[in-house]
Amino acid sequence: MAKTVWNVDAAHSELGFSVKHMMISKVKGSFNEFDAVIEADPSELTDAKIEVSVDVASVDTRQEGRDEHLRSADFFDVENYPKMTFVASDVKKKSDSNYDVTGDLTIRGTTKPVTIDVVYEGQSKDPMSGNTVAGFSGETTINRQDFGLTWNAAVETGGVLVGEDIKINFEIEAHKEA
Repeated sequence: MAKTVWNVDAAHSELGFSVKHMMISKVKGSFNEFDAVIEADPSELTDAKIEVSVDVASVDTRQEGRDEHLRSADFFDVENYPKMTFVASDVKKKSDSNYDVTGDLTIRGTTKPVTIDVVYEGQSKDPMSGNTVAGFSGETTINRQDFGLTWNAAVETGGVLVGEDIKINFEIEAHKEA
């Protein structure tokens, strides 16, 4: 199959994260506004072009006060750094549908290499539109301090309020461009 352009279907896609809270539980959240440029043969991603752009102000943890704090200079500093981006530089096939996608992740003006475990979930024909649709899922873990997200507070029982490791996960449904 030839390399084609795929457009993210935002209504059927999700970009989420989780982080330890107070050393005893996890807080989950998502970014509600993101887009990607995907040029690929989905069944063979090794030469894919993948670029993701996230509107960081769209962070949603289901608690407005926490979301406002995440948007502030203590964390994402959305006023100065409104976008988080990922640009793939290398894709290695691990099995028929599993890939390591390595690229540059930029958060808050800091760029670091990150490898994402990506699964190609398959293709189908959308019965409503007739479009060809492909599914992808993936995850990785980053250390938030590597990207300048260093704010924290001590917890009375020992430890800190916010963990360092952030687990990022996504589910993408992409439509083949006509």
